Amino acid sequence: MKALGAWIEDRLGLGPVAAFLAKKEVPCHRHTILYYTGSSILLFLGIQIVTGVLLALYYQPTLAEANASVVRIMTEMPLGWLVRSVHSWSATFMIALVFAHLLGIAFTKAYRKPREATWLTGVLLLGSSLAFGFTGYLLPWDELSLAATKVGTNLPKALPVIGTWLTQVMRAGDDVTGDTITRFFIVHVSVLPLALLAILGVHIFLVQRHGMSAPLEAERDKIKLPWLPFWPNFLLREAGVWFVLLGVLLTVAVFLAPGVGPQADLMAPAPEGIKPEWYFLFMFQTLKLFPARILGLNGELIAMLVMMAGMAAVLFLPFIDDRPFERKGKVITGLAWAGLAYAIGMSIWSLM
Repeated sequence: MKALGAWIEDRLGLGPVAAFLAKKEVPCHRHTILYYTGSSILLFLGIQIVTGVLLALYYQPTLAEANASVVRIMTEMPLGWLVRSVHSWSATFMIALVFAHLLGIAFTKAYRKPREATWLTGVLLLGSSLAFGFTGYLLPWDELSLAATKVGTNLPKALPVIGTWLTQVMRAGDDVTGDTITRFFIVHVSVLPLALLAILGVHIFLVQRHGMSAPLEAERDKIKLPWLPFWPNFLLREAGVWFVLLGVLLTVAVFLAPGVGPQADLMAPAPEGIKPEWYFLFMFQTLKLFPARILGLNGELIAMLVMMAGMAAVLFLPFIDDRPFERKGKVITGLAWAGLAYAIGMSIWSLM
């Protein structure tokens, strides 16, 4: 075993990594639970990759076979219905945890100097996760996925100059067709995974580079916090959280397995009452609030610009909230709570 260890060390040089993990410590405070959300995201991402590869072995991204191949996965592939259900629900859990992770960072102001770049990569990871959800929703090629994708890809048209071009790029043409399925599939299984893994690598490096932040009040009052060794103490606790989450995931996947609707008909009208996935509901409801014209301008354009401004504010939050210990920081915290309440309220309203 010593010879094998020496052989591995000579070629991979993992000694410094092991030494770093042996010395790594995690601060203990009332927000420590938020640290578990980061590793749990990695857990669900791993599940997404494994189940996604299994599904890709049987899925056919064509107009004629997309819906039929999903049906075959669920009825002919051994435990195919469970693999698809786990893939679908793990995506939901991962996106929910990314939201929870970022909200925890935002309200504890853990993005403050020198962790601004860590926040930027975290927001980009959220965007990548949402893009995964959007592109994956079309792949079953049933009535609801077709109608929802038409609505979603139609939104950029409101933007001047580049709007129509963006819609055509997303759809691979003027309308949602079989070419759209192929494009969404390529983006879903190739482009987005590469982008997400690259951003994730930078994000993890920055987390290790700057360490885990202490609560705002502890830093302000220079309070010395207790620390927990990462190896093995904190890692064992994380493992316990993972087992609980796996149990919840499998339970939900077994008892609430998603079905697949009838194959989409390009000539059929959109079904009534269509709604996007839960993480897009607040944007969906916001668009419905804006009238067709506002002061002579396109109401949908105004809505798009407002939402884009909100997204930019979230992305650049560390630079906007550059004085978290002062009154400005408290005002921004209040605005953040108001924004969260608005998003929740709009989502609930859209379901009524």
